[in-house]
This record gives sequence, structure tokens and C-alpha cells, in this order.
Amino acid sequence: MTAATIAPTRLRLGLAALAVGAFTALGTPAQARGPEGIADVAEKVIDAVVNISTSQTVEAKGGGGNAMPQLPPGSPFEEFFDDFFKNRKGPGGGSKGGDNNPPRKTNSLGSGFIIDTSGVVVTNNHVIADADEINVILNDGTKIKAELVGVDKKTDLAVLKFKPTKPLIAVKFGDSDKLRLGDWVVAIGNPFSLGGTVTAGIVSAKNRDISSGPYDSYIQTDASINRGNSGGPLFNLDGDVIGVNTLIISPSGGSIGIGFAVPSKTVAGVVDQLRQFGELRRGWLGVRIQSVTDEIAESLSIKPPRGALVAGVDDKGPAKPAGIEPGDVVVKFDGKDVKDPKDLSRVVADTAVGKEVDVVIIRKGQEETKKVTLGRLQDPDKVQTAAKTDEPAPEKPVTQKALGLDLAALNKDLRTRYKIKESVKGVVVTNVDANSDAAEKRLSAGDVIVEVAQEAVSSGADIQKRVDQLKKDGKKSVLLLVSNGDGELRFVALSVQ
Repeated sequence: MTAATIAPTRLRLGLAALAVGAFTALGTPAQARGPEGIADVAEKVIDAVVNISTSQTVEAKGGGGNAMPQLPPGSPFEEFFDDFFKNRKGPGGGSKGGDNNPPRKTNSLGSGFIIDTSGVVVTNNHVIADADEINVILNDGTKIKAELVGVDKKTDLAVLKFKPTKPLIAVKFGDSDKLRLGDWVVAIGNPFSLGGTVTAGIVSAKNRDISSGPYDSYIQTDASINRGNSGGPLFNLDGDVIGVNTLIISPSGGSIGIGFAVPSKTVAGVVDQLRQFGELRRGWLGVRIQSVTDEIAESLSIKPPRGALVAGVDDKGPAKPAGIEPGDVVVKFDGKDVKDPKDLSRVVADTAVGKEVDVVIIRKGQEETKKVTLGRLQDPDKVQTAAKTDEPAPEKPVTQKALGLDLAALNKDLRTRYKIKESVKGVVVTNVDANSDAAEKRLSAGDVIVEVAQEAVSSGADIQKRVDQLKKDGKKSVLLLVSNGDGELRFVALSVQ
């Protein structure tokens, strides 16, 4: 975002109170203030909404609260600050504690809500991240120490557990899929540490992707959400939780009417796994995917452009034994339509590990169905090691021009120069015309063209021959399968005109 900031709504304590002018809107019709049911919803659920208080001890780094400011030599303020800071130090020139930068404790406030009367609370991960101590503060002010059950960083959700000292009120999840644009919603939380605060608004948008994570599908609302509202619930007018307030867009950190909530459909699944396993067990297909652009769709005879293009298949993943290959376009997964790569990522992650599902692909213009038994997604721990090899005698490559590229057959010298693994086969790009379509598509020297129009190539002449044939066939673009030096594949469509 340019002028705005996407910010989590956790609040750091110590904010100054700001006085704002007030005005009275005379003659405002009742319906403009929202439906009358808001008061009933608030009264019903307010005691299930809690404040989350955390504390964390952090090491003060050079230039802590008592550090003397850096001043230019000879500054008229130098003597003043020197005397001021000396007076604040103890014997030996140190601080009164004997340490110029002692550790300090910071506090944060957020929101949460009770989903089980045994003391189970849902909040945001960023509210409790790195906390040394977590406390739940009930609506009546009762403060109780809580324990962390589990977190999911990818959806920014966390589950806490505390021992109740009295009977509790819990809320349940509603169906976020049934929300419509314009439906009224109610947010309750702890904005700016003010305690249980009720605001109302409408659903402004659904399935909003703001590129904050791999599974973005936010509910956007204009209900006032501010710092400290993080982790608080978003209710429908039945009093069911249909989202968890997580982010705002704001140039100043205050509400401007653009807030985002994780939909209850996502939250319910994550919370269930965190309570059961203490961690997330997401489904894994074992493919790398990319968008199907208009040019790629034209090259693959897919109308209209849709789906997720398989750019690579993990040798140890579930997709490979099922027969899914690079160049396939996934258009349906387990009965659900796949419009783009984000759709596929979300539906695969939400599918149970070990489940056998039907995956509908388009291959060479024809639909096929593959049966895949999903694996479990693991957090990647990539360790890249560079192989040490003796430098071979340089070989002068024979290059050929095509599609704005200088192309050469792979040899030892080129593999060494561009650090291309032996497992990578194809034709290496040695130069890219800056004014070509290839440059716009970010092809660069060292990329290896593996296939042209889904046929393997081994020389520049192979590529030129296929391009000439496509021109004769009236094609406007050519689909290249391109590898980097490590063997990671992607598809690129280039104009042949």
C-alpha cells in the first residue's frame, strides 16, 4: 500500500489519550445507525469477549532510555546533557543499578473470546508472540494467568487455556460462507486499552487477498477496528462469531473504516487442530504452481483462463505417483473449482492429511481426473550446499538468436559459469535483448529453456524450429518451460509476432 499501512491491531501500552472534537448529527434517521438487534447481540456475547494482557522481558540495546543523545562536537547542548546524564548515574559512572542498559519489561494488550466454558480462548498469534506471561482479563475485570495451547503463524491464530474461577459464557462459530456484502456485523474488543468496546458496520468485501500470507481470504468490514482489537471477535446479528479481527489499513494506526477479519470457516478448522494436536497438520499436494495468464491459456488452449498451472512436481510428493506433470492445469480439487493458485493452496491446506481426492487437470486441451492421496505439509528447511568442482577448461559456446534471446547448448563451462546443476537439461540463455518480450517476462542469462510448447529441446535450432512452426499454425505466443540453476521450473509465455 502506498499511503496506508497494513498493521496488526495489537496495542503497546503507554499511548497518550487524545481529545477529539464531538458533534451532534441532528435529524439522523434511526435506520442510518444500523439495526436495533445490535444491542441484543452485544448484551448476549459481551461477557465472552476478553482482554489479553502480555508481558515480555527484552534486552535493552545501546542507547536505551538513559543513553546520552549523540551530539555534534562543540554543540552548545553538549555540556548540559553531559551534566544531566552524570547526575543520573551511580558510582563509577554507571547507572544506579550498575548497568547502563538493564533488561526492561514491555506490556501489550489485545483481545480474544471464549469458545469453551472450560476456559478455552481464541486470539491472534501476534497478540501473544514472544510473551513471557499471558493473562486473560474477563469483562468484570478478573485477571487470570493463561497457558498457550498452540499457534498457527500462517493464519495468525492462537489458542489459550485458563482455569476459570467462576462459570463462563462461551460463543460459537457461525458460517462465514453465508455472509453477504452489506450484512451487518458487530466487533467487540479492547481498542487502545479502553476495555470491552462495541462497534458495528457492514461486510464491505469477502475473500479479500492482501498478500499478508499464503492463505489470505479475509472478510473486509467498515466496523471500527483499532489497535488493541486484534484477536477480538466479529459477530453476525445472531451472536455467532463469523471472523477474528486481525488487521487494519491505516496511515495513522487508527480506524479509517478498512478492517480485516479471518473468516470463521478458517478459524474453526485451525482451532480444532490446535486443540487436538497443538499444531497444524495441513494437506500437501507436492507441486509448485503459478497463475494461468491470458498468453499461457492461449498456448495451452484453455478457455477461459483459469486454474493453477503446475510448474514443478516434487519427486517425493503425492502428485508424482498420481501422474500429475509440469504443464498440467488444475481446475478442480476434491469437487471444488480452482480459479487461481490461491484457491488451490487454500483448499489443499484445508483438506485432511491422508484423504484420497479427485484432482481434475487440463492436459493438452483435454480434461483428465487424477486420484491423489494427500501428504502432510512440513515447514521447509532448505539447506543449500554448493558443490566444489575444479574449474574446467573454458569451452566457447555456439549461440543462436531466437525470441530476443541468445541461446546455447549446455556444456561444462556454461554449467560452471551459471551454477547449473547436472540434473538440469535444455538450452541455456546467455543474453536477453533489453527491448524484447523475454526481458519484460524477466528471463535472464543463466535461465535454461527445458521445453518449448511442451516438447523438450536441446539446442537453439530446436527452439527456432518450434517457433517457426507455431507461427505457421497462427499461434500468437509460445509457452516455454524454464528452469533456474537449481532445477526450479516455471512457465513463461512469449509473443512470437
